[in-house]
Amino acid sequence: MLLALNGRIAGISGIVKGLLPPEGATDAAWRICFVVGMVVAPWLVGSVTGEIAVPAVPGNGLWMAVAGVVVGVGTALGGGCTSGHGVCGMARLSGRSIVATLTFMATGVITVFVVRHLLGWGS
Repeated sequence: MLLALNGRIAGISGIVKGLLPPEGATDAAWRICFVVGMVVAPWLVGSVTGEIAVPAVPGNGLWMAVAGVVVGVGTALGGGCTSGHGVCGMARLSGRSIVATLTFMATGVITVFVVRHLLGWGS
């Protein structure tokens, strides 16, 4: 709907990046609403259904912060994130997004293999 109504791709990293300096978006209102909606939506659905899903995220907070920074760097280098390339770009048959999606999916598969089978972590 964001593409149809605003002509914008719903790539989360691009939406958030547009809120940060030096971007200083003049269109901050819809960006803030989008991000707040992502945070609030699960609680709204939970209040209607009576089930609020609380994901169990195992791990160390420091490592999660480091992983977040690494993902942020990756999205900057890759020109977008999984939602922008993998969902929106693939749906538009964007060649750039297809290559980006194949790259991050292959990297994820290799990382899980190395971490679980070669290093023995998380088994």
